[in-house]
Amino acid sequence: MDKFRMIFQFLQSNQESFMNGICGIMALASAQMYVAFDFNCPCLPGYNLAYGMGILFVPPLVLFLLGFVMNNNVSMLAEEWKRPTGKRQKDPAVLRYMFCSMAQRAMIAPAVWISVTLLHGECFICAFSTSVPVDKLGNQSYTQLPEKELRRILARIPCTDIYKGQELIAKEVATRYLRCISQAMGWTFVLLMTLLAFLVRSLRPCFTQAAFLKSKYWSHYIDIERKLFDETCTEHAKSFAKVCIQQFFEGTNKDLSMGHATFVEKTPSETGEEKEKLLGIMDQGTMNKILKNWHKCKPPLCLSQEVIQNGNCWAGEITHPQPPKREYATYYSKV
Repeated sequence: MDKFRMIFQFLQSNQESFMNGICGIMALASAQMYVAFDFNCPCLPGYNLAYGMGILFVPPLVLFLLGFVMNNNVSMLAEEWKRPTGKRQKDPAVLRYMFCSMAQRAMIAPAVWISVTLLHGECFICAFSTSVPVDKLGNQSYTQLPEKELRRILARIPCTDIYKGQELIAKEVATRYLRCISQAMGWTFVLLMTLLAFLVRSLRPCFTQAAFLKSKYWSHYIDIERKLFDETCTEHAKSFAKVCIQQFFEGTNKDLSMGHATFVEKTPSETGEEKEKLLGIMDQGTMNKILKNWHKCKPPLCLSQEVIQNGNCWAGEITHPQPPKREYATYYSKV
């Protein structure tokens, strides 16, 4: 049990590295899924394009949504977006940074799927088999066929067992033509994704360094504040339950004292230590009120009591060039 607790604490303290690892695993899984996928083109005019484009774009959409689902910061982002303003204002730049950070990780697996699909070429061949230029690659003596019959023959190019149009156009010529286009699009897509990642990772902080650092800092702060609040609530609930149970057994001990029942009593120091952890919150109604106030009216991000009494204090609103004061980079999450 201790080993699992240590692993869990390590994952919590290294959440960003953990999420990067999850995204990498999903990317490898998407590539393996495509290899194991049983690709069966319908080889029918009108259905080939729908099937091919569905295989190209639907699984990436599912992987993109899974990337958000597996990210623990999604609930944190939704909570920060929907919470009442209260004493703490919202900074849209922080919300945008959190969303963009999650979106960048979620796009890794879909990008790998699309790249592998285009480089392999089977999906593209199925989708665009009816678009092969017969007048350039095929037998021109068959170009007088009706359009409907011509599309029916070309739609069967991906299906070797039922294709019978070798006199019209050789299957190897058509598939090589379409696969070359698909691979060219695949490498172009990889190049564009690489350039986009380079621009996002390197050039964005150069133009808005101050805003970038501010958004990054406060997004980390919101994450850490939420974790510490959960830990504080867990510790308080544990102490509250322990004191309630101790009082219950103490009362039971007094009721059964006439029956010569013996119970091991807690020493006053141990009981006092548990009560100190309750922070003065000794009943259910008070605790419910405090939790409600935390959601509706989070405290301002200041330690100066004068600033707290005067109004809001959000570090994102600092505009003067002076060095940041101590109260603008502090933590306030005590219940």
